[in-house]
Amino acid sequence: MRARLALLLLSLTLFAACHGGGIRGDGPPAGSTRAPDLPDDAIPRREARSKYGNGPVYEVFGKRYTVMPSSLGYRERGVASWYGKKFHGNLTSNREVYDMHAMTAAHKTLPLPSYVRVRNLRNDKSIVVRVNDRGPFVHNRIIDLSYSAAMKLDMIRDGTSLVEVTAIDLDAPSGDRPTRTSSPPQPAQAPPLVSQPSTSSARVASSEPVEPVAEHQIFVQVGAFGDRSNAERRLNMLAAAGIENAFIHEDRSGSPALLRVRIGPVADVLQYDILVEELENLGILDPYLIAD
Repeated sequence: MRARLALLLLSLTLFAACHGGGIRGDGPPAGSTRAPDLPDDAIPRREARSKYGNGPVYEVFGKRYTVMPSSLGYRERGVASWYGKKFHGNLTSNREVYDMHAMTAAHKTLPLPSYVRVRNLRNDKSIVVRVNDRGPFVHNRIIDLSYSAAMKLDMIRDGTSLVEVTAIDLDAPSGDRPTRTSSPPQPAQAPPLVSQPSTSSARVASSEPVEPVAEHQIFVQVGAFGDRSNAERRLNMLAAAGIENAFIHEDRSGSPALLRVRIGPVADVLQYDILVEELENLGILDPYLIAD
């Protein structure tokens, strides 16, 4: 296990510069105690498909990626990272200038541009971003957020977070789409809210109280079975591989009841990365994140 952990940490470090994101110190100066003025969420609108960055097939580090013909129906849970001043001012894959303070993101296969909602499964914070870049080209990462987008999800300190990414359907009724920002409207008499950075030094320096955010427990689901013997067989396979925190969750919301095999709770992204690698070695390639 220690050897696997060391190799995983080394690989993440080597690839962090290529939209692995989340490198500490990659945002504004660490000594700054002023809360940044965070932008509103991206406003989804119809745009022509970019002439650049849309493949339909491209290759990075010897791996081929096929760009989706449409973002319609896309939803995925996994790990988000972020990228900041190292790329600030560079061209994105669709030949726009990357602005770390804008609400944008990079994705490996969504059409450019696309709009997605990103929800932090740990704290349930949600944002809408415009996808205009390619990446992150690191194993087990599904989206790379701009600095401001990551700040709004409160994931700057950790560098990565477990998230749900859902494409915005521009054909949906307008009431089902974000029109300005994902934050709830504030009462007219309330004082303006100031966004708090996620660094401990800024929180200490601020005179405003920081309201704690309830965190969810996160589990990894690796199968749903109608027959208990099949669920127990999956459980025994996990135990034989040294995965000890697996259990059977009986879901009685439907008829017949489903027996869902889950692992967890998962403490952080590093533990999730190790778990995904262990599951891949067992031939389990489609784990699903559950936020409880």
